[in-house]
Amino acid sequence: MEGRRFRRQTRTRGQTLLPLRFTHLSNTISCWYCDLKITCFNEPIYHFGQKHSRFLRVWFTIGTGFSLSLLLGVTMVLIWESFTTSWLTRESNKLSDLFDSLLFGVNPWALRFKMSLADLGYMIVATMISVMVHEFGHAAAAASEGIQLEYIAIFLAILFPGALIAFNYELLHSKPRASSLRIYCAGIWHNAVCCAACGLALLTLPVLLSPLYTHGDGPMVTEVSPSSPLSGYLSPRDVIISLEGTKISSAIDWMEITNSLERRSMASPNFDDMKGYLTINRTYCAPKSLVENCEKISSASNRSACPVEHVAFLSIPCFDLNSHSDSTGYCLSSADAVSLKSCGIMGMSESTCICSENELCLSPVQEPGVVWAEITYRNPYNHQCNSSTSDVSEENCQKSFLYVGDAFSLAHSVRLTSYQPRFSFPFGAYIPDLLEKTCVWTFQVSLALALLNSLPVYCLDGESIFEASSSYFTVFSSRRRRLLVRVYFFWGSVITCLVFVRTLFIKFW
Repeated sequence: MEGRRFRRQTRTRGQTLLPLRFTHLSNTISCWYCDLKITCFNEPIYHFGQKHSRFLRVWFTIGTGFSLSLLLGVTMVLIWESFTTSWLTRESNKLSDLFDSLLFGVNPWALRFKMSLADLGYMIVATMISVMVHEFGHAAAAASEGIQLEYIAIFLAILFPGALIAFNYELLHSKPRASSLRIYCAGIWHNAVCCAACGLALLTLPVLLSPLYTHGDGPMVTEVSPSSPLSGYLSPRDVIISLEGTKISSAIDWMEITNSLERRSMASPNFDDMKGYLTINRTYCAPKSLVENCEKISSASNRSACPVEHVAFLSIPCFDLNSHSDSTGYCLSSADAVSLKSCGIMGMSESTCICSENELCLSPVQEPGVVWAEITYRNPYNHQCNSSTSDVSEENCQKSFLYVGDAFSLAHSVRLTSYQPRFSFPFGAYIPDLLEKTCVWTFQVSLALALLNSLPVYCLDGESIFEASSSYFTVFSSRRRRLLVRVYFFWGSVITCLVFVRTLFIKFW
């Protein structure tokens, strides 16, 4: 959160509970507000602004045009929201969902799930970078106009952190309106430039890291949660080759395929016959000794009779995979189900069936929301992979296992990176992921900060920008301009509060 800057030094502040004084300024602490004032950057920023004043004025003039356009765009979206959105229900439109996603910096629906400590760390770092870029924009714009900074403050108001810069407000008002607009719009403009820089860095990262890393040869596992259903199979530095027979080149491919599997599983038709739930092209050999001890189910109405952590299977004649006559259903435990070997592909010739006489060919019953995915992976950093014996290399470098469960756990319970180090060195596998996620989080937070300060609400940059630009509305008298400004910010503040309330308390819960 960013406070209304440039005016704090002209207001009379009430007596605080515990004023702390350092050098020339007081760092204030009270029951609802505390701040830390920094003056060591005043002279360097002022000299930088004066030295490059001609270039900076052109730079921030471009930023003024961008910020005014963004302010107009956000205002139009709020007008659309006020007429089309049902505020007290979960119903909304695509524009509303997109606006909420951009405003929060991340997809709001993703906030319903637990954020890891690593993600929290990325968010804190990205927030610090975005706020520093924002405030440096205001400070550099003020310095280029010949205004000396008084201090830079980092504050905490109740539970909301923020930052501001302070300088002579009377000197600012003595400047032309164009100068004031450049200063007010500089923060939003710098956040937009930061987003562009992060996007460019993400696009060029494979080229920049190519001397040390390969890209597009399969996602590499960097972390597997102990509670993950994949923890017994995958480990850090494993490289995933394919998922459900589809070759995977990057972490994005992994997410796209798992999302496709989830949509497919949720769209399973509701057949009355259990045979309609057969998983297409998937059959397994099960020892008769294992099947004999399993609970049998005879009809589709009993498919939910399997105990918890058990999977329903339907027996198939091994030498006629298309025949379903006299099929019997069985309940196998999940641990037994994932250990079964494939016995052929439905619709193929009998030569594809490899089950022995002591085994039954079973096909799993497709339950809505449950995916069956075969994952093939390898460990290229295993020293046995370089063995001259092909059997040893295949055994140790490429393996497969079957995952049975929900697609969300499959997609999010393991961390992947699209980069593989060419050489083995400490923490080498984590550096690209660190850079990539820092850029992604900084892009999201900086975009959210730019949009937040473009909102027509009190105490943010949008208020100062609209007040300064309202002087150009020469068709109105000064009295009508002031009335227009008050109505604009009152309406904008009300609609913005409704957007936040709807997003936080209705969409999330």
